[in-house]
Amino acid sequence: MSKQINSPTGRPRSIHADQAILQATLDLLAEVGYQGMSIEAIASRAGVGKTTIYRRYTSKEELVADAIESLRADLTIPDTGSFWGDMDIAIENAAKKILSPLGRQTLALIISTASSNPQFAQVYWTKYTMPRRESFAKVLQRAKSRGEIQENADVDLIFDLLSGSLYYAIIFKPTAEPVETYMRRTINLLLQGIGTGQLTKFG
Repeated sequence: MSKQINSPTGRPRSIHADQAILQATLDLLAEVGYQGMSIEAIASRAGVGKTTIYRRYTSKEELVADAIESLRADLTIPDTGSFWGDMDIAIENAAKKILSPLGRQTLALIISTASSNPQFAQVYWTKYTMPRRESFAKVLQRAKSRGEIQENADVDLIFDLLSGSLYYAIIFKPTAEPVETYMRRTINLLLQGIGTGQLTKFG
């Protein structure tokens, strides 16, 4: 017979409380932003005590990262059998989530908070960025096995370049075209390369 997992105090964890805390965090993020929210306010909105939150999270940074993660639970990019098939799904999913009102606000929150709060940046890297990198790496490894991209392609650098391009397109809107179209052009240019063979390799 399986045993119910208990909290450090011996009380069973409440799934309802978990969901209420995460939802309250997301609601306050949308309403007052990161700096304006507090554990006290989150507890009040969720209808729980502060100790209930502190049993689950050691800091506001960890709680906010977990709440954001709850919006992006699906990390799997299905294998369509081709690089572009996989990438189209990845691009559409990313654009759909980030282009929503909460998605835009969350992106702004991540950038502004991570740049000024190293603890949040580290927590978010672990909770969100690394799982996304690992998921994207699988897409590129599949493409390598199919011979669609070079075997020595730098997976981490490709992720960095595409993530930077996506954020740039969303924040600054350099063109009037849809973000999905802009990202496909970016990937296509990355695949083609821009050198003519006459440049001296750096490093």
